[in-house]
Amino acid sequence: MKIVVIGGTGLIGSQLVAQLQPTGHEVVVASPNTGVNTLTGEGLAAVLQGATVVVDVSNSPSFEDTAVMNFFRTSNGNLLAAEKAEGVQHHVALSVVGTRQLQESGYFRAKQVQEDMVEASGIPYTIVHATQFFEFAGGIAQMSLVDGKLVLPAANIQPIASKDVAFFMAQATLAAPANKILEIGGPEPLDMSAWMGQYLQATGKSMEIVTDEQALYSGAKIGTNTLLPQAAVFLGTTNYAGWIAIPGNQR
Repeated sequence: MKIVVIGGTGLIGSQLVAQLQPTGHEVVVASPNTGVNTLTGEGLAAVLQGATVVVDVSNSPSFEDTAVMNFFRTSNGNLLAAEKAEGVQHHVALSVVGTRQLQESGYFRAKQVQEDMVEASGIPYTIVHATQFFEFAGGIAQMSLVDGKLVLPAANIQPIASKDVAFFMAQATLAAPANKILEIGGPEPLDMSAWMGQYLQATGKSMEIVTDEQALYSGAKIGTNTLLPQAAVFLGTTNYAGWIAIPGNQR
């Protein structure tokens, strides 16, 4: 069968393509770099010709509230309409654990719109909710920086390696549509301050970590376990301490 990976040149997409290529199916990489732009619709009809499965692992280039909403609303509108016209049999989308509890955040409001559009499309689907990726520890540190200190919510997190996300996404792509949300996470829950402490130590950065129950996560208040999967169907096998110790991962 023909599998089209939207966002196939990104962090997850490139690893997903590598997972799928040995399966014997036709795997097509679709991104602006390959002439396919879901935001404008450019190249969509052509790339989806004969497609059985479409996997969407794309993300907005901007996280500003208006821009991110426009990206997910417009790109999914274009993509899902093109899929219906072509008779695609399975739409697989990557989203985030806790999305429905983080609606104070513009990014997560946009992700919820994406999920709602997929569910209402009439196309058989699988939505995968993943926890935060190991690779985004630096981004969390940056967005939590206040007056030279990392101010973090009093919350737990269960980060996962992107390679483990790609592995599960490949399994979901080749399986029958679940027509529901499937949650995945890393091998162990960690206190967010403990995770950031591991990141700072491994990268040689010296910052004081402050835990604040009122601190926001991506612009939203969170509970102790908002970022943990509630009914995970898969837990990655890669341990963060071992992963961050590998040269090249310390960014």
